[in-house]
Amino acid sequence: MLKVSDYSSNILHNINFHLKENENLIVLGSNGAGKSTLAKVLCGILDSDSVSIFEKNLHHLTAKDRAKQINYIPPKLEMFDEYISLEEYLGLSKLYSDSSVSELIELLGLVEIKNKSCNTLSSGEQQLTMIASAILHNAKITIFDEPTANLDPKKTLKVYEILRGDKIQHRIIITHDLNLAYKLGYKVLYILDGRIEFFDNNEEFFKNDNLHKLFGSALKRIDNYFVVNL
Repeated sequence: MLKVSDYSSNILHNINFHLKENENLIVLGSNGAGKSTLAKVLCGILDSDSVSIFEKNLHHLTAKDRAKQINYIPPKLEMFDEYISLEEYLGLSKLYSDSSVSELIELLGLVEIKNKSCNTLSSGEQQLTMIASAILHNAKITIFDEPTANLDPKKTLKVYEILRGDKIQHRIIITHDLNLAYKLGYKVLYILDGRIEFFDNNEEFFKNDNLHKLFGSALKRIDNYFVVNL
């Protein structure tokens, strides 16, 4: 489904991995490890001939075909039009989905703010707006960069349910939230200093020996929940 072959740059080094059909992925790593850079390589924001999607080289796809294959949702919504409303923004986001804008506004609890300018939304409201836009785009693979950042527990649960549901085809989730990563159960890729330190299934990643190797004494596991060991 997705293959990266021998990609290197000034940030990432010797990146090689392959996702099979219907596999989803969690990307973990410390700040500055290269997670967001990898996302931009995968979706073509940073041009490369090292990425193949469904056996087609991403570099050779037209912009339209690339948009059908993969979509990147950044950690922060940035709008150049200061007046565009949430509802208008989602209308422009609709590409390949059968879902309606009004349906998603209702699903994500955004009805009361649908006419507000996107630039006046709180960070949590903007995050939910971007989740809705991803569903409306409906690319074959969607990359979410920190999708639960700035969300309260109720909104985090809503996003988790969407990521576990069937409204998005294939998912790559960049996150620092180990609890989210564990509960989603996706395959895990861990980047350390621009290199792949771990790439395997969820169960192997969350074994105590591996967690201690990567996080040392900074992480504490309590009943399969993960907290900073203050």
